[in-house]
Amino acid sequence: MVAHAYTVAFEGVEARPVEVQCAITPGLPAFSIVGLPDKAVSEARDRVRTALSSMAIALPSKRITINLSPADLPKEGSHFDLPIALGLLAALDVIPRDAVAQTVALGELSLDGSLVPVIGALPAAMAAAQDDRSLLCPRASGAEAAWVAACNVIGASTLLDVVQHFTGKAVLDPATPGEVDMGNSTRDLRDVKGQERAKRAMEIAAAGRHHMLLVGTPGSGKSMLAKRSPGILPPLSPVEALETSMIHSLAGLLDEGGISRARPFREPHHTASMAAIVGGGRNAKPGEISLAHNGVLFLDEFPEFARATLETLRQPIETGEVMIARANAHIRYPSRFMLMAAANPCKCGYLSDPARACSRAPICGEDYLGRISGPLMDRFDLRIEVPPVGFSDLDLPPSGDTSATVAARVAAARAIQDVRFAGAPGMRTNADAEGQHLEEIATLDSETRDLMNKAAERFGLSARGYHRVLRVARTIADLDGAKAIQRPHLAEALSYRLVSSKET
Repeated sequence: MVAHAYTVAFEGVEARPVEVQCAITPGLPAFSIVGLPDKAVSEARDRVRTALSSMAIALPSKRITINLSPADLPKEGSHFDLPIALGLLAALDVIPRDAVAQTVALGELSLDGSLVPVIGALPAAMAAAQDDRSLLCPRASGAEAAWVAACNVIGASTLLDVVQHFTGKAVLDPATPGEVDMGNSTRDLRDVKGQERAKRAMEIAAAGRHHMLLVGTPGSGKSMLAKRSPGILPPLSPVEALETSMIHSLAGLLDEGGISRARPFREPHHTASMAAIVGGGRNAKPGEISLAHNGVLFLDEFPEFARATLETLRQPIETGEVMIARANAHIRYPSRFMLMAAANPCKCGYLSDPARACSRAPICGEDYLGRISGPLMDRFDLRIEVPPVGFSDLDLPPSGDTSATVAARVAAARAIQDVRFAGAPGMRTNADAEGQHLEEIATLDSETRDLMNKAAERFGLSARGYHRVLRVARTIADLDGAKAIQRPHLAEALSYRLVSSKET
């Protein structure tokens, strides 16, 4: 008679249900695992056999076959150890079969029978809740999975605890969710001396999730500004926090099962590979653009990134998701981030200073920023020149609003957009607006429309650039609390679009 246990296989952030079928039949002693297992899954037989032996449970001298169904779905990872062990224990009538059949299990086994935490407990709990089953996992993973309130999550320390739980000798208590980290930033926007125009642009970018490019000499404060962006962004909503945590769960980044309400801030080095940025590699893991979902992706020294890597950003910027295509799988990850990029004006960095610029100025500047293709540059809503700060300005007291003050204005603008896009799938901020919603938010009077048309013709705006200017103008109007886009809002949006770089 075949015993059944259940677990999941991960395809991106989706947890696909997998049935673990265990059969013990007469024949030559053997222990085989079928159903497209990878090396880690195939090695489970040795870990399971030794773990059972540590509990004084010997496998019978018969043929043991483990089938992972559906058989055409690739199975990867060590989390199959626990469901395979449960299937064997149920087949040996050590634990009740019906109780095992009502449980989704995942966890890695040590040789002494202890359970090792694994990645993906949060999406596994969501899959278990959809199938109306409970989740059994290592105790260290329980706090993460317990955030899914619709699922009963049991965390165990050892395989012996699991056996005693199923036999009723020592029932385990349900796991409790980890702590909520609000992520209060200690970096204040007021620490940046001067750069008021850049601060204003950062506020607009945060309010509407607009992409932003900072161009300035070395030491002018580009990185300092970007690293203060999390402090002015509103906390993640419960839905956004769950979306982001599912990705971080698959990447093993959740700390002690806690969920953060702070928006992610990712800053990969310019030497990072394409797989590290976009996703892929072994097991097609999420990349930096997905780890920055609902947050900020900061790319310093932007032109120094590999050209092919930069070009792969174009589709995720537009669609909010990335498809990682492999010969045997197509995996989709969400990647709705706010891109902040920083670049020097040229290779030496001092193009605007005749006393320090190299002999190739201004051609060196055109060559250096020319590494950023026209289609990619077209996707930046705001392009800001960050001038050097004078030594005398460094001794001045802090100026401008604090991060808390700016964050309050950003939150008010986001609240307006929440109402505006309520019920619109895939739209949360002005940067997401398209089609009918873009037409509705970009209603202009005749005078403002005339200014927009003249600017588009004068500077050769592309259709994408035209729409992005309207989205930025709508965000500026939201910050002002205005119901309609007015001429000053549009003029400011155009000034950010056309400064420092001509439209391509």
